[in-house]
Amino acid sequence: MSTENEGAAVPSAAGPQGSPAPQDAERPARANPPAEPAESPAAPAAPAPPAAAPAVAPDGGTAQMPAVPPAPPAGAGAQQQGAPAAPQAPAGGPWYNAAGAPRQPYGAPAYGDASGNGPLVPLASWGAPEPPRRRRGGLVAAVLAAALVAGAAGGGIGYWAADRSDTSSTTVSASGDPKLASRTPGSVADIAGKALPSVVTIEAQSSGGEGGTGTGFVYDTQGHILTNNHVVASAADGGKLSVTFSDGKQYDAEVIGRAQGYDVAVIKLKNPSGAKLNPLPLGDSDKAAVGDATVAIGAPFGLSGTVTTGIVSAKKRPVASSDGGGSNASYMSALQTDASINPGNSGGPLLNAQGAVIGINSAIQSANNGGGLPGAQGQSGSIGLGFAIPINQAKNVAEQLIRTGKPVYPVIEATVNMRDAGGGARIVSNGSGGSPAVTPGGPADKAGLKPGDVIVKLGDTKVDSGPTLISEIWTHKPGTKVSVTYIRDGKQKTTEITLGERTGDK
Repeated sequence: MSTENEGAAVPSAAGPQGSPAPQDAERPARANPPAEPAESPAAPAAPAPPAAAPAVAPDGGTAQMPAVPPAPPAGAGAQQQGAPAAPQAPAGGPWYNAAGAPRQPYGAPAYGDASGNGPLVPLASWGAPEPPRRRRGGLVAAVLAAALVAGAAGGGIGYWAADRSDTSSTTVSASGDPKLASRTPGSVADIAGKALPSVVTIEAQSSGGEGGTGTGFVYDTQGHILTNNHVVASAADGGKLSVTFSDGKQYDAEVIGRAQGYDVAVIKLKNPSGAKLNPLPLGDSDKAAVGDATVAIGAPFGLSGTVTTGIVSAKKRPVASSDGGGSNASYMSALQTDASINPGNSGGPLLNAQGAVIGINSAIQSANNGGGLPGAQGQSGSIGLGFAIPINQAKNVAEQLIRTGKPVYPVIEATVNMRDAGGGARIVSNGSGGSPAVTPGGPADKAGLKPGDVIVKLGDTKVDSGPTLISEIWTHKPGTKVSVTYIRDGKQKTTEITLGERTGDK
C-alpha cells in the first residue's frame, strides 16, 4: 500500500548539486502537475544525488559531564582499605539544546552531506578507570576509589557527602538527580512524553484485504488526524481504517480528503467519544534552520511509539516520491533530516526542540538493502536521509481537505520535460495527447513563455529540472505572482507569472 510498506525506490529530479534526473516515461509531464502515471518519475537507475533526492516513502544529543566530585577534608575520618565504592546514581543531564542547557560544540558529522550539516554531539565516552594505588591512609584510598568510579560513570551524580559524625569511618553516598523525576523541560524525554499521547498508529486495509501500517497525529479536537496520502490510499475506496492511540485504545476512522500530489491526507475518528484528543502544536517550518534539533515519532516496521532524534539536515530539498505501486508521484520541497525514519514512520510528526510539529515524515532515500526485522524483507531502511513535508504547506492542504474534501493546486499550465535534469525545466514542443505545450490563455502563455524555453529560476529558487519546478510551484498558493527566469535562444530573460488553479487530483 504505502511506500513505507512497499519499499520501492522512486525517481526524483536532480537537485541543485547536479543530481541525476529521474528516469521517467518518454512522454513529458505537465507542470500542473503530471496528469497520469506515465508522466510521473519512474524508478531511478542509480542512487539520486543530494539536490533532487529520489525517495522511497517509508517510509544525536549531549549530556553535560559533571566534574569529578571533590575529596572530603583529610581529617574527615578513615575508611578501611579495599572498602567497596559507593553506589552510583543514574546518569542523566539536559539535552544539548534543552531550555537552559549550555551550547555544545558540534562533533564530527555522522554522515556526509549533499544536504547535511553536523549532527548532534555524541555522548562523551569515558574509559575504564585505573585501579586505585594502595596508600597508607585508608581515607585517601576510599575517596580516590569513589572519585574514579564517578568519573567512569560519566555523569548523573548530583553531589557526594562525607558523614563526619563517626570519626572511625567515612560513609560516601550518592544522591539521585531530582531532574530525573520530571525530566528537564525541552529534553527529548520531555518532548516525547508530551507528544506520544497525540501520535497514532494507522492500520489501512483495502477491500481485498491488502494493507499496511503508518502513522498520524491529532490535528484538532473534532477527531481529525493528519497523515500521508500513501498511508491511507488503499483504504480510500471501500476499505477499512483503524487508529490506535498510545494508551492502546482503538477507533474506526474514515477518509475525509486526500491529496495525492502533496501526499497529504486527513482522516477522522468515526466515534471519537472517549478519545483523548490533544492536538499537537504546529510550528513554523519556514523558520526552521539547518542544524536545528528534530524529534521523529512513528511506528517503523509496526513498532508503535518509536522516538528518534536528529537535526534539520537541509531545507527546500526537491523530492519526488511514490508508493511503489505505479501511481502518480508526489512532489515536495522537503525538510531533510537525519532522524531515523523507516517504513511505518510515514505520516508521523517531525518535531522541533520546542515540541512543535514542523513537518510530516513522508519519504526516505534508500540504499535498497532491505529491512532489518522479520517480515520486512524487501523493504528499505533508514540511511540517515529522511524527508518531511513542511507543516506550513501541509496545514494549508489539510484545511482545504477538511472544508471541501479536495485539494487545490497552483499551476502554470505548461508541459515541461520531466526526464532531463541539470539545465532547468524545458517546456516541450507538444503537450500530452497532442495538446499545446503552453495552454492558450493560461498563466504561462500570459507571461510570454513558449515551447523550447528553459525555466532556470522561480522566485529566488534555482530550478534544475521539471520535478524541482513542480515542487517549488506547489509551495505557493493559486493567484500568487512570482518571477520566472528562463533562457530562450541562449539569452536569459525574466518575466512575472500569476499562478493558476486546479482542483482535485487527475
